[in-house]
Amino acid sequence: MSVLLAATVGVLFAAGLYMMLRRSLVKILVGLLLLSHAVNLVLFASGNLVPGRPPIIPASGAPPAIGYADSVPQALILTAIVISFGVTAFAVVLVKQTNQVIGVDDLNELRNTDAHTEMDAVFDLDEELIEHCEEEEYP
Repeated sequence: MSVLLAATVGVLFAAGLYMMLRRSLVKILVGLLLLSHAVNLVLFASGNLVPGRPPIIPASGAPPAIGYADSVPQALILTAIVISFGVTAFAVVLVKQTNQVIGVDDLNELRNTDAHTEMDAVFDLDEELIEHCEEEEYP
């Protein structure tokens, strides 16, 4: 079981790193997701996987002599999943908005987006308003 888990973690890390080295924003996002899943599996494997031994301490208060699963990595994984979901949702919206406004998914082409865009028109309007307010005299 642990050999299969280690191989799965290795494949996820390799695939995630490969995807993050691509130029597409969507591929980078998928690579980030694969890396987060690999980290979750590493945390899961660090919890002393013992089949049939729940992490319950008996009423006497003494931990059992035989191995049992550690519950702290399970709590860390649950927290990591929630945080990963929030970061992924934000990143998906950011990539979608970038694609809608700029129309580019390639990171190399994002450097050339200093041309006049729709957002520049909003900032130009603000500059004109500031200049107009500076020219007027107020009592």
